[in-house]
Amino acid sequence: MAECEPLLVHVADEEQPELVVARKSTGAARIASLDVFRGLCVFLMTFVDYAGSILPVIAHSPWNGLHLADFVTPFFLFVAGVSLALVHKKVPIRMEATQKAIQRALKLFFLGVLLQGGYLHGVDSLTFGVDIERIRWLGILQRIAIGYFVAALCEIWLPCQRWRGEGFFRKYIWHWSTVLLLSAAYVGLSYGLYVPDWQFQELHSSPNLLLAKDVNVYTVKCSVRGDLGPACNSAGMIDRYVLGINHLYTKPVYRNLKDCNVSKHGKVPESAPAWCHASFDPEGILSSLTAAATCIIGLQYGHILAQSQDHKERLQNWSIFSCSLMALGLFLACLGIPLNKSLYTISYLLVTLASAGITFCTLYVLVDVYSWRRLTFVLEWMGKHSLSTFILVTSNIAVIAIQGFYWGAPNDNLVSF
Repeated sequence: MAECEPLLVHVADEEQPELVVARKSTGAARIASLDVFRGLCVFLMTFVDYAGSILPVIAHSPWNGLHLADFVTPFFLFVAGVSLALVHKKVPIRMEATQKAIQRALKLFFLGVLLQGGYLHGVDSLTFGVDIERIRWLGILQRIAIGYFVAALCEIWLPCQRWRGEGFFRKYIWHWSTVLLLSAAYVGLSYGLYVPDWQFQELHSSPNLLLAKDVNVYTVKCSVRGDLGPACNSAGMIDRYVLGINHLYTKPVYRNLKDCNVSKHGKVPESAPAWCHASFDPEGILSSLTAAATCIIGLQYGHILAQSQDHKERLQNWSIFSCSLMALGLFLACLGIPLNKSLYTISYLLVTLASAGITFCTLYVLVDVYSWRRLTFVLEWMGKHSLSTFILVTSNIAVIAIQGFYWGAPNDNLVSF
């Protein structure tokens, strides 16, 4: 990457595999609002995971629409992009920087496979282990790894011009071209691919039931192009062909739709449509294109942070940026492109990015401008230990540790009590 201006702001430790891949302070001013924002992401993730079953209004939207939980992943991608602008601001040796980016992305990706692939799955039975035939390959950490890697390559290899004397958009024209290319590829595949009728077998939890006479075979009627419903979208078709339906998320949120009529125990009745029984991954291959675009746009917020030292100028640029993204996203939603987290639609990308930008502006004013760090010290601590907290939450290690203390039988534990 052609050098722009010297890095004037330092962030966290380059060697620590944080969710945002940041670097520890070396003595220069630290942007505390970045840690607070990262901690807010972890807090929201924890809150919606454990409170979502009690308050469905904050859990993931079953399909179209936005709930609180639907902002978590874009917020993580946003802050990853912001931090990348500081970490990779000066790149003396491109190949070395690329190798480090590959290593970090792979570490994060395979950690995600371990955590979300089903290894620590036996919360009730206190068991562990992975059925390789059914392991889930994609998840939140894998999505962050992909977004981080694409944004890092943009920052390392794509040329930029000088900050002063040029418009902000023109300076990083190649970054924006990449965003447009990813978005165009997403739209083309979403609306252009033909989705035929498809069949799948219902998976059973017990290997003894995997006999032909005990396996239900379902057929989903599609034969359409450009459908954005849960049954016949291109994203699901691509994942079924490339990853295999056995390796997708087995509890998709669209089962909460009225059409599926799921019971309180999460069982889908036989009378429900066939697609209600199918697996679907909200962190699939096609939606990774728009997720990577989210990280690259977050990178532009980081450029403003790194290359402008005036609070007013930063906030002004961020505000204009966020309001423009919000207006465009809402406009596309009105045109008929739904706000959909599972498909990571273009309108969803823009609206959640704008929300992340507005939230970051607010935290920046409170923490870095007015220094009200006492109000956010818990979030700041969580942000500095974001990966550790993420592992404790997503792997259920904390819950399993508590359940490990029981009286007489594993079911008589503190959590069950």
